[in-house]
Amino acid sequence: MDLAPHHRIAIVGTGFGGIAAAIRLMEAGERDLVLLERAEAVGGVWRDNVYPGAACDVRSHLYALDAAPNASWTRAFSPQPEIRAYLDDVTRRLGVRAHIRFGHDVTEAAWDEAAARWRIETSRGPLTADVFVAAAGQLAEPKRPKIPGLRDFPGDVLHTARWDRSVDLAGKRVAVVGTGASAVQLVPAIQPVVGRLVVFQRSPGWVIARGDRAYSARERERFEREPRRQQALKTRLFRIHEVRGVALRSPWAARLAEAVLARRHLRRQVADPALRRRLTPSFRIGCKRILLSDDYYPALQQPNVTLVPAALAEVRGDVAVGADGAEHAVDAIALATGFHATDFPFAQRVVGRGGRRLAEVWADRPVAHLGTTVAGFPNLFWLAGPNTTIGHTSMILTTEAQVEHLAGAVAAMRARGLAAVEPRPEAQASWIAEVDALGEGTAWLDGCTSWYLDERGRNVAIWPGSIPAFQRRVAPFDPADYALRAASGRARPAAEAGTR
Repeated sequence: MDLAPHHRIAIVGTGFGGIAAAIRLMEAGERDLVLLERAEAVGGVWRDNVYPGAACDVRSHLYALDAAPNASWTRAFSPQPEIRAYLDDVTRRLGVRAHIRFGHDVTEAAWDEAAARWRIETSRGPLTADVFVAAAGQLAEPKRPKIPGLRDFPGDVLHTARWDRSVDLAGKRVAVVGTGASAVQLVPAIQPVVGRLVVFQRSPGWVIARGDRAYSARERERFEREPRRQQALKTRLFRIHEVRGVALRSPWAARLAEAVLARRHLRRQVADPALRRRLTPSFRIGCKRILLSDDYYPALQQPNVTLVPAALAEVRGDVAVGADGAEHAVDAIALATGFHATDFPFAQRVVGRGGRRLAEVWADRPVAHLGTTVAGFPNLFWLAGPNTTIGHTSMILTTEAQVEHLAGAVAAMRARGLAAVEPRPEAQASWIAEVDALGEGTAWLDGCTSWYLDERGRNVAIWPGSIPAFQRRVAPFDPADYALRAASGRARPAAEAGTR
């Protein structure tokens, strides 16, 4: 007799993905679901990233769930505390809170073939579920560089994803390692308060104007009073971002965008030709994540800032040594070095049919059908999976399409009396071939090294098409793509199940 608590659906994580999945499934009538959250609060990446200056680089009204528009954003680009508060409010207002189990760190989830269910081990005990939704987050585990001497550094070592707000940087000599999306927010935020700031730049990124501004109380009131106005703004922002996406898929449009948006921004903000050269990337815009900032370049030109056009190579006591050989005495080191975004650390904890661990299956290349389901792992739905990252707009849009796919699968299981659904290997392979073909000639495969690509230069992160194209392909659940297992235990193809 199985004494572990059983649920129809178990969801890991309470970031945007997990919350969106819970809301959609509850709308569809599913009530027997549980959200397993390792922390004691909701928010995912927006709970964990509390470094100075942390904010979204997508416009606020495009960065909210369809089921929960927010008329109260105070800025065009929302700061981290507002996004965190928004997610907390949504879970309370839409009834998700009652389904969350805080302090439940999932240590392993294994598919039980005989019982057709997932056996889930957590830090608070075991449970089982028919359907397992991995919404652990793509930006959940910080990446810490292996720098000789860093462990022996006598001062404070901070990571933007695990920031210690008790550390006072006022008047200190601080090194920032990295010049990506977190760094361009952190540097301007701490520059006015630190004594000396040394920025180690392994390679520069393309920066375009952010154009942030505050929404007035009157604007927020009108958004609240006239929901159509807020929806119209979201629609306009969606179209603007889709036009930008065209530039990343077209070489000539990318060159134009680079000249108009990035090079012009650099010329306007940096007068020194030598500094401009150090800040000019050698790759096509979009090959790495495009950075948005109005104050990063100005911060680098302040008297207390030194830009080192090299990586941090070594730490000797309290001295940070660049790859160029220059030495800088520092009191604290801030690592803005990103996340384990494409090796999917949570995959180490997921075990499919035959005892195969997902991390082993993905060792050569992470692949999933429609970025969502994986052959050999029945009833597993992975949100923010391989090739679902978007380089030109809000990732919530791709996540919500995945959630629609999940909802369609769960509905089909209930309607047809299915115990399990699993993508056919040939359908999964066909999808990957489609993604690879779409990626040819785009900025993301232009030859630079980025977290979008694996060590062989293969695209494992980016969806290289438009959002409407992603929604058309991913949102519908097509049983023909799946092997279906009836509740009796007999596997049957989609045609036999009467689904074509």
